[in-house]
Amino acid sequence: VQLQASGGGLVRTGGSLRLSCAGSGRTFSWYAMAWFRQAPGKEREFVAAVSWDAGRTEYADSVKGRFTISRDYAKNTVDLQMNSLEPEDTAVYFCAGGAVATLTLKDEYGYWGQGTLVTVSS
Repeated sequence: VQLQASGGGLVRTGGSLRLSCAGSGRTFSWYAMAWFRQAPGKEREFVAAVSWDAGRTEYADSVKGRFTISRDYAKNTVDLQMNSLEPEDTAVYFCAGGAVATLTLKDEYGYWGQGTLVTVSS
């Protein structure tokens, strides 16, 4: 499975962005998908995830109510709609996929995209 993230950019506080992760390979629909982010000088952290069957989603407390993860099986994509963005959301965002037991654990994901930069100005 190969993952390609896109949609990052520069936005002002309170603005919105939509990230997209395109997956290739027949097994894409079998995997849980997630978004992680890494700010300068910080470790990569969990943002949001959706189970392989889209029956369950998980969000970091810091983004609950502002971000929404969704997946489209026909297009092999996983999107992250980000609203009410704050400067603290500035980071490189990575999409990840895998046959995971726990949606929020970074080390369980075996496939990673290249990252897309989100910058939120104050």
